[in-house]
Amino acid sequence: MSITRNEELIGMQKASEAVALTLKEMRNYAKPGMTTKQLDNYGAKILSDYRAKSAPYLTYGFPGWTCISVNNEFCHGIPSDKRTLQEGDLINIDVSAELNGFWADNGGSFVLGQDINHHQKLIEASQQILKKAIYSIKGGVRISDIGHLIETEARKRGYKVIKNLTGHGIGRNLHEEPDNIANYKDRFNLTRFKKNAVVAIETFIATTSTYAVELNDGWTMIGNKGGYMAQHEHTIVVTDGKPIVLTEMNGIWN
Repeated sequence: MSITRNEELIGMQKASEAVALTLKEMRNYAKPGMTTKQLDNYGAKILSDYRAKSAPYLTYGFPGWTCISVNNEFCHGIPSDKRTLQEGDLINIDVSAELNGFWADNGGSFVLGQDINHHQKLIEASQQILKKAIYSIKGGVRISDIGHLIETEARKRGYKVIKNLTGHGIGRNLHEEPDNIANYKDRFNLTRFKKNAVVAIETFIATTSTYAVELNDGWTMIGNKGGYMAQHEHTIVVTDGKPIVLTEMNGIWN
């Protein structure tokens, strides 16, 4: 969507607050021995307190309120009573929701407890690259140039990017135009970011894979060549200068 009135900005701020603080609280709540379903139920309660509705459930009938992916799962992990979190797990939580007709999206990867499996370097790369990408965005910048930046920064650090997972426009629906904000230089994408547009910018930084493939459950995605992936995501408003990071209170840059 494009912000045309102050009421729209306020609506996006409220939806973004709901998803950002849900993500933050879920990250703080996660403990070894807890199931991903318990963690998801906790997030569902927070969203409900905000009167926000789960976007993946509302839009796609996803079998959970939030997406929780663990270790070699890249994204869209289904919360389960059978999946117990362990010390050192690489966890990704993606929270998106609708509130009063406005939609917001954010996500982040983190290590649970001690970094015994050495994932922190990957996580920090994803965090740093997202920040550099977001603060390079303003009206008139080519979307493909931001993709080039993300891939270049990943390669500098010895990582790859996932080419079939992308950021997207958002606002009045979960996915809007531009719906292909890739993590690499897509030379066929001549689209530019527009001032006042609301977009969800995501990094998909991986150790060995370049594509995500779907498992038989119809949701969960893993790497085509295995390995691990870190994702971080903010919903922003594009301006002529520094963007407005609507979900900044989620603390994924802390």
